[in-house]
Amino acid sequence: MKKIINKPENFVDEVMEGIILAYGDKVKFLNGDKRILLSNYPAKEGKVGIVTGGGSGHLPVFLGYVGQGMLDGCAIGNVFASPSSQKMADMIRACDRGSGVLCLYGNYGGDNMNFDMACEMVEFDGIETRTVRVKDDVASSPKETADKRRGVAGMVYAFKIAGAAAERMMTLDEVAAIAQKTVDNTRSMGVALSACIVPEVGKPTFSINEDEIEIGMGIHGEKGIEVRKMMTADEIAQTLLDRILEDMPLNSGDEVSVMVNGLGGTPLEELLIVYRKVHMMLAEKGISVYMPHIGEFATSMEMAGLSLTILKLDEQLKELLTSPANTPFYTNANKIPLK
Repeated sequence: MKKIINKPENFVDEVMEGIILAYGDKVKFLNGDKRILLSNYPAKEGKVGIVTGGGSGHLPVFLGYVGQGMLDGCAIGNVFASPSSQKMADMIRACDRGSGVLCLYGNYGGDNMNFDMACEMVEFDGIETRTVRVKDDVASSPKETADKRRGVAGMVYAFKIAGAAAERMMTLDEVAAIAQKTVDNTRSMGVALSACIVPEVGKPTFSINEDEIEIGMGIHGEKGIEVRKMMTADEIAQTLLDRILEDMPLNSGDEVSVMVNGLGGTPLEELLIVYRKVHMMLAEKGISVYMPHIGEFATSMEMAGLSLTILKLDEQLKELLTSPANTPFYTNANKIPLK
């Protein structure tokens, strides 16, 4: 293992300390707790709170989206491990402004269990919650069992759009409904060229030959649906887009937002080459792209590879996607089209 770290057991806490030292004007710990990050941006009393949680190792997901127009709080666990239900409950309490809290997170067993427990815990304090689980990874389960799918990079769109709805002082039920609508219209799929190494484990999460590519793996190194010989950028784009459109058909005249997301070890130039082909294929089908996102939005430590996410837009989702958002790791100011 070759990483720029100190002691593996201090990895998460030292990352969190670095975030606070760099961006302490925008985010803060809850009472000094390095595993609960809260927004420092001003928010109106009565605004619905939006929170998430999950394991470390995926920056900017999850805690990178705490800030203005997105998340109010994030509970963070060890690398690829869920935070505790107590941390989640403490975070929910801190983010309630009297109108309830939406828990918006990826569909993983530990997170599901601990968030369910946390919601039960805060009920005793009179805090109302709603839950929306992101399930955008088409490779993780067939369409017939879509409820079992993992949440991957598509959750960034859900954070953005639900956050905008909350900023408009919509009710808890309305914000939850918009978050669910976003999830229902989002599909993702990824490929990996290499594995990643969890600092406290010290060895790769899986093995893959130099001339191979893993199709449909998860961001924790979960096994994909197949291993193929290495492909060109255009072939990767075609493979991912075909699978997504098979699951969520689009028609000529539809409008989408496209995310080409690096997993931690892929140059931006390569992501742009893949986006080029995706854009061209969509244009051939009469589908237009609005506010493309190209870069690292949900990583897996130093894994080489990428994921493709398609969000099908309507006027409501498009307007909320365009609403201002600023966090230490995300802004949409550089993505909104010039008039």
